[in-house]
Amino acid sequence: MTVRQLTTDLGTALQAIYPGPEAAAIAALVVEHLLHLSPLQRRMQAAEPVPADVLNQVPPLQQRLLCHEPVQYVLGVAHFFGLELEVTPATLIPRPETEELVQLIINENKAQPNLSVLDVGTGSGCIPLALSMALRPEKALAVDISAEALAVARRNAARYDCTVEFAQLDILSQEPPGLTPASLAVLVSNPPYVLENERPLMRPNVLDYEPATALFVPDHDPLLFYRRIAELGRRYLRPGGGLYFEINEQYAAALVALLYGLGYQQVLPKADMFGKDRMLRATWPG
Repeated sequence: MTVRQLTTDLGTALQAIYPGPEAAAIAALVVEHLLHLSPLQRRMQAAEPVPADVLNQVPPLQQRLLCHEPVQYVLGVAHFFGLELEVTPATLIPRPETEELVQLIINENKAQPNLSVLDVGTGSGCIPLALSMALRPEKALAVDISAEALAVARRNAARYDCTVEFAQLDILSQEPPGLTPASLAVLVSNPPYVLENERPLMRPNVLDYEPATALFVPDHDPLLFYRRIAELGRRYLRPGGGLYFEINEQYAAALVALLYGLGYQQVLPKADMFGKDRMLRATWPG
C-alpha cells in the first residue's frame, strides 16, 4: 500500500463520523505522524510503499478515532505555535484561537524589558512555553488545579528547555506563589468558559474526552474565573501591565463592562480568524 492509498483509505473510513474534509485532515495527520513526515513530504512521497510495521499500527488507531477520540489524544501530540507538545486527556487540546492569543501577546510585549508572565490554567503548558520561546521573559509562572496536567506541562517544558515554573493550586481560593505586588507584565488565561447547559451542544470528541474541569463553568456565574483572575491582576500587574483572556464570544460585552468596573483601561475584544470575539486584552493603569 502506498502513502497516498493509506491516507485515502483512512480518510474514507473516518467519514463515518466526520465530514469529508475533516476526515481527510485527520487521516493526513495520522499518516504524517506514523511515517515522521511533514505535510509536504507526505505529498512528495505519495507513491512510496508504507512499511508493514506502520500498516500494523493503523487499525487500532482507526478504531479509537471511530470512537470519537480526538486525533491529538490518539497520537499523544498536538502542534501549537511551531511546538510539538505532549497532550493527554488531563489537558485540553490547544486550539488555533489560542495561538492567536499568544501572537497578540507577543506583538504587544516584544519590546518590553524585564518581562514577567503568569498563565492561569496552563494545561499542557502551551501558552507559557510559546511565550517563553518568543519573548524570553525573566520569569514565567504557570498554574493549574490538575496535578496530572502539570506533569504533562513539565515534560513539555523540559523538551524545549524552557525555564517555566509550575505550581498546583485552585485559583478561585489560592494565590499564585512567589509573586510580589505590581510585578507582572503579562497575566494570561484561557479559563473554563463553557456553560453547563451547553453540554448537549458539544461534539462527542470534546465532551467525552477533554477534561471537564478545564471546560465548564456554572450556568449562574459564567464570568466566575474571569472575575477572580482580573481581581488578582489588580494586585499583581505592574502599571501598564496587560491582562489577556481567551473568551466565550457571547460574553464579550459583559467582560468589557466587568473589567472597566474593576479599574482596567484600554479594554478591547479581539476577533479571531473567523471574525468572532474570542480574545480580550486590557491594561492595568496601576
